Parts: sequence; structure tokens; C-alpha cells
Amino acid sequence: MESIKILVVEDDMDINNLLAKILKKAGYEPVQAYSGSEAWLRLEKNAVKEYSLILLDLMLPGLMGEELIERIRQTSRVPIIVLSAKSSLKDRVAVLDLGADDYLTKPFEKEEVTARVNSALRRYLQFSGAGEEPDKTETICFQNITLHISSREAKVKGEPLALTAHEFDLLSLLMRYPGKVFSRESLYEQIWQNGYYGEDNTVNVHISNLRKKIAALDPDTDYIKTVWGIGFKL
Repeated sequence: MESIKILVVEDDMDINNLLAKILKKAGYEPVQAYSGSEAWLRLEKNAVKEYSLILLDLMLPGLMGEELIERIRQTSRVPIIVLSAKSSLKDRVAVLDLGADDYLTKPFEKEEVTARVNSALRRYLQFSGAGEEPDKTETICFQNITLHISSREAKVKGEPLALTAHEFDLLSLLMRYPGKVFSRESLYEQIWQNGYYGEDNTVNVHISNLRKKIAALDPDTDYIKTVWGIGFKL
């Protein structure tokens, strides 16, 4: 079986080596980079296709992590999990807005790194295909939003809606069951496939991002509604 390569971008050698060790133990092939510039040398000219996931620090010599995310997202939907000492909600929202798929704060637990990587890869590898043309016939529609499930394309009023993998999964789940109220715990467990921790703002951040992206294309319709004390629904 072909190995699954994961690019680890972290300037702290001890943390980089620890992440590589965690990934090897989980059965993956880590490739280590110690600066943003070194990471980009490994990724540019379509070489990003060699990797199934990227673990990325933000405070890097050379190119900063945020700039790397922007460059990668110009050509690739490869999952990006950010690991950073920045822990404020503002920092997390900004990085997720740029196109990161997940965010872990330092210090981290080894088991959580493995769980987040496994979860991101399950979704990505399921839809990455094997060179076949994706089936664009399976669609879900709700008012002015259309999702092509197999090709993972989203449109609002016919205009492309750029979503991260988790944003797409959240929206498709809500659109399959319009009117149904999903708790934050239920959304987290179904989309991230991990145990939910009540203080985790991950679901709120992704819902906020979804609302902003949809509103940019259809400002007159309030699609995702908050049911206070319970969760969210369409």
C-alpha cells in the first residue's frame, strides 16, 4: 500500500520531531520542514499533490503560516491543521477564514493530534478519488444554495461558494435535514468524529464562517439559524 505523506511545518526542532514520531506511530510518513520557505519549496510547482495533509505552525521563519495557507489554497484543497500557541477565538477565526480545516493549540495532547489527523484524512481521502471524474449529479438544494456532493462544489445563486472541508460537511448535513435542530455536540461528533468538549468553540467558529461566506453572495436571506441553548438549524 502506498504510504500517506504528511508535511510537518514547525520551526521548533523538538516539537517537529515529536509530531513526526506521533505520525509514524499512527502509520503515516512524515516529511519535516523547519521554515515557511522550506515548506513552500516542497509544495510549489504542483508538488502539493504528494501530500495528503499538512500540519502547520503559524510563527515561522521565512514565509509565515498564514501566507502559506493562502498560497496553498490557490491550487489545492489538501487538509491543513494548524498547531499554534495562539489560542484566542479571534486568531482561530482568522486562520479558519484563510482556509485551514482545523486548529489545535499548543501544548497539545498526542492522542488529540492523532485523532484530528485521522478525522481529516478520512474525509479527504474519501473524496479525493483515484483520477476519476467526479459525479456531479448528486445534489442537495435549499433555497438559493446548491451542493454537488460527490464533487464537493457549492454555489449560492449560481455563484461558486468556496468552503473548507469541514464547512462543506456542516452545510451538507444541515441541508439534508432542513428544520431539524442539531446540537453543537451532535455536529461536532458527526463532522469531526471526535468526542466533544463543552468549552470547544470549533463548531461556533465554522458556523460563523459559513454565515459570512453565504451572506457575501446572498445578503438578503438568513440561512443558518441559532436555536438558543440548543444548537443550529436551517
